[in-house]
Amino acid sequence: MLRTHTCGQLNEQHLNKEVVLCGWVAARRDHGKIIFIDLRDRYGITQVVFFPKPDASVYEKARKLRAEDVIKVKGVVSNRPKGTENPKIPTGFVEVGAAGLDVLGPAQDLPVTVEDDIEAGEEVRLTYRYLDLRRKKVFDRLLLRHKFNQAFRSYLNSNQFLEIETPFLTKSTPEGARDYLVPSRLNQHKFYALPQSPQLFKQILMIGGIDKYYQIVRCFRDEDLRKDRQPEFTQLDIEMSFVQEEDILSLTESMFAYVFKEALGVDLKLPFPRITYRQAMRKYKSDKPDFGKGNYRFLWVLDFPLFEYNDQEKKWQMSHHPFTSPREEDIVALDGKDLSKVGARAYDLILNGAELGSGSIRIHNPAVQRKIFDVLGMSIEDAERKFGFLIRALKYGAPVHGGIAFGLDRLYAIISGADSIREVIAFPKTQRGWCPLSEAPSPVSEEQLAELHIELLEE
Repeated sequence: MLRTHTCGQLNEQHLNKEVVLCGWVAARRDHGKIIFIDLRDRYGITQVVFFPKPDASVYEKARKLRAEDVIKVKGVVSNRPKGTENPKIPTGFVEVGAAGLDVLGPAQDLPVTVEDDIEAGEEVRLTYRYLDLRRKKVFDRLLLRHKFNQAFRSYLNSNQFLEIETPFLTKSTPEGARDYLVPSRLNQHKFYALPQSPQLFKQILMIGGIDKYYQIVRCFRDEDLRKDRQPEFTQLDIEMSFVQEEDILSLTESMFAYVFKEALGVDLKLPFPRITYRQAMRKYKSDKPDFGKGNYRFLWVLDFPLFEYNDQEKKWQMSHHPFTSPREEDIVALDGKDLSKVGARAYDLILNGAELGSGSIRIHNPAVQRKIFDVLGMSIEDAERKFGFLIRALKYGAPVHGGIAFGLDRLYAIISGADSIREVIAFPKTQRGWCPLSEAPSPVSEEQLAELHIELLEE
């Protein structure tokens, strides 16, 4: 290692020890015959002092340092002089008297300052995201994300869940938002789709006997963007076999209580309040009501209708997705004309008035699944083309199963008080789906298009 300690590590226990630190020049203060440098890394800040003696060459190097230069400093730890201590930071009672200085990575003039309170617009910040990531506010949100992700994994691993990855290159099944399509070079005129969710694959895993599955997974939707939407987003995906609704609600509450305590030291009050969909709409005119007290207001919304009527297209459509199980007592009503009374075995988790997660008990009977497709006006051929591999799998012994998925970007934005989920993603897109850092999406060469047998039309 180039360094012996980090910039957030030194304290009075290290007095009189020789140390080597590496980091970025956060600030330089020239007091005539003494130069002070605030040296920063992800762990904190240490004050480094440069004197003209005994080594004038080190002092002269320090005079030329610029903001965000990356340097290596060797020196001895000492107490800060009385009255200059900074009790707000862990290293605030000590400083390092520099005996050696190497500039590892010089920095040019900065297009934006590396400070928590900056006036630069979002597009400028994202263009120079590597500078933006050095800001404590941005880093703390990524650290929060890491802690929660690890706590989710810890809880689920301890409850016999298996973390299993599902494919990114899969089949297009455009039932909700638009798919992102990926042309196949080896299979001419055919396309993969990036998954909007791992829904079908996690059901296949249950049919395969996996029993308990989870995944912190990237999902993709080509939809119009808002502050709580991104073309690629992350969700915690969970599926279980041989369960009822209550099992999933109970697991969810226990899991969130664990991760909030582990990551934030916060005790959540269990169980979460519950309200039916009809009660929510009647009383609050919303299926995502925000009520109660306290930074974390969890709420279950239950007993959704299975279908909703599309006035524009004059047909019934699913309230959730076509793999949601109807209530057992309502299956016979699928033959009727009024589908508004068919209930879904579905549930949503709301946090502070935002939908955090959605799930359901799935259809495990192939005849019921076929009936749902019929109600939606989907022909046998169309259903086979879109969902054939799931329909076949259901015929070979499918367990009762259900699950839920949580939007992690949305969760971390709520917890950190961010205005947008873009603030809790390391490399987000703008509201136009544009990455200013990498300039994606971008044109590709004629040679690449020819390999894929694609020809662009004139605008």
